[in-house]
Amino acid sequence: MMRNKRPLNPEHTQSHLPMGGLIRQRVKRLFLALAALTCTHILILWTFEPLTLFESAWLTMTTLVTVGYGDFAPVTVVGRISTVLLMFISSITLLTLIVSDYIEYRFYRRERILTGRWIYNMKDHIVIINTPRSGGEQYFMRFASQIRSIPEYHTVPIILLTRQFPGGLPAELRDCGMVHFHGSGNDPEALKAVHAGDARHIIVLAADETDAFSDSLTFDIAHRLTESNLGNRTTAECVSDINRDRFKTLGVRTVIRPVRTYPEIMVRAVVAPGSEKVLEDMFNYERDHPHRYELELDDLTWADIVSALVRHGIGTALAYIDHDNEVTCHPASNKEVEGKGLIVLVSSSDTPTVAVVEEALDRYREFLKKWRELQGDGAANNAQK
Repeated sequence: MMRNKRPLNPEHTQSHLPMGGLIRQRVKRLFLALAALTCTHILILWTFEPLTLFESAWLTMTTLVTVGYGDFAPVTVVGRISTVLLMFISSITLLTLIVSDYIEYRFYRRERILTGRWIYNMKDHIVIINTPRSGGEQYFMRFASQIRSIPEYHTVPIILLTRQFPGGLPAELRDCGMVHFHGSGNDPEALKAVHAGDARHIIVLAADETDAFSDSLTFDIAHRLTESNLGNRTTAECVSDINRDRFKTLGVRTVIRPVRTYPEIMVRAVVAPGSEKVLEDMFNYERDHPHRYELELDDLTWADIVSALVRHGIGTALAYIDHDNEVTCHPASNKEVEGKGLIVLVSSSDTPTVAVVEEALDRYREFLKKWRELQGDGAANNAQK
C-alpha cells in the first residue's frame, strides 16, 4: 500500500555512504542557499529602499533571526515583497532546517561514539587491541591510572580496539579518558580507523590469558602490524613461552606474559622496555625471586648492605623490614638501616641461606673497619708531614 511513498530524506536510502558525511553535505548546501538568499535580499533593500548598505544588511539580519527591533523597516512594495518571500518564507525555513540537521548530526555523532563506530582524529596515542576475558574493566582502569601517573604520558590519548563493549564503554573507563572503536585487530579497516600507523604504542592483549590457542590470534594481529612496519611500537602478550621466539622473529618489540592482576608490568613494558623482564622474573621461581631473610640490621647503611650482597654474589637488596614490620623499599643510600629483616632478589636455582647473608655482612663490616683504619693512618701521616 505504501510501496511508492518517498522517504523524508532520499539520501537515507544510500546505505553505502556514511551518514555523517551526508548530513554535513546537506548542511553545506543549505548554508550556501541561505547565504545566496541573504545577499539577494540585502541588495534588493539597498537598491529599492532609502537605506545604506550597512542598514540594509542590518535589517536583513534582524529579520532573519526574527528579532525585529523596529529601527528600520521596508517601505516600498518591492522591499516588502522580497522580505516576505526571501526572508520569512525561504531564509527562515532554511535556517530552521540547518538547526534541525545540526541537532540530528549531534545525535548521530553521540550514537556513533557510544557504540564505538566514531573515527577519532588521533596521533601519538596508545592503541590497546582486545579485552581481557574477565575483569577487563578493572584492568583498563588500573592501566590508565598507572600510565597517567607518568608525567610524559599524563595526557596521551588511549583508544581500545575491541568488540567487548558494543553498547558503549562503562562510565568509569570514559572518566579515565578512554575511548573505543568496535572492531577486531585482524581487520585492516579497524586498524586504519584507530590510526595505528600514527600511534606511539600498540598493545595486543591475549584474547584468553588461560588458553595457549590465543597466541595464534595474537600472532595474526602482530603479523599485520609488522607488515605495516609497526612491530617496533608493538607490545604483545604471549600465553605460552614456547611461542615467544616466533613473536621476536616477527619483529615485535616486547613480548610479555599476560598478568591480569598486575597491569603495571604492561605499563613498564610500554614506557621502559626491558624492565618487564625483571618484573616477570619476580613472579616465578625459574630464575630469580624475592626472598626474605630474618636477621638483625643495626650498623650498616643501605649502600653498604647492597654492596656487600653484590660483592659476595648473593643477590640484589630490594627492601628491609624495620622493627615495626614496615617494609621500606629503596631507602636513602647513606641512611643507616635498623631492622630485623631483608628482602633480596636471589637466584632460584641456588638460594643462599640466612647464614651466608650474615657472613657476607660481617665480612663487609670487617672490610669497612680496615678501610677506616687505613684512612685514619693516612690522615695521621699527612698531619705529621
